[in-house]
Amino acid sequence: KFSAFAERPNPPNTEFRRFYERGDLPVQIDHGGVHNRIAWKVGIDKLDYHHYLPIFFDGLREIEEPYAFLAEQGVYDMMQVGPNKVLSVIPQLIIPIKTALNTRQRVVIVKVLKVLKAL
Repeated sequence: KFSAFAERPNPPNTEFRRFYERGDLPVQIDHGGVHNRIAWKVGIDKLDYHHYLPIFFDGLREIEEPYAFLAEQGVYDMMQVGPNKVLSVIPQLIIPIKTALNTRQRVVIVKVLKVLKAL
């Protein structure tokens, strides 16, 4: 039986995971105090948004930690620091957003919609 709302497979093969495991992303987790934060290895304002923002958006469909936390917080940090840089990257974000929404997993959909609202 098929349903329009049935969850679809969400393979853990995101670009975000691949880049993070290779050490190609300028982020790491800062285990400080009560809440974890992202420690950026480079100033966020110096990042190439055309390269990194689509990768972080692809990571929004991650449900495994630490990938899910790093991707979501990374997107918010980049949007907060460089809102004027985000506009030109929006066409490159459509496919990662569509892929995330197509998983039909509630936790992923809610996360993506919150990011879109903040956009």
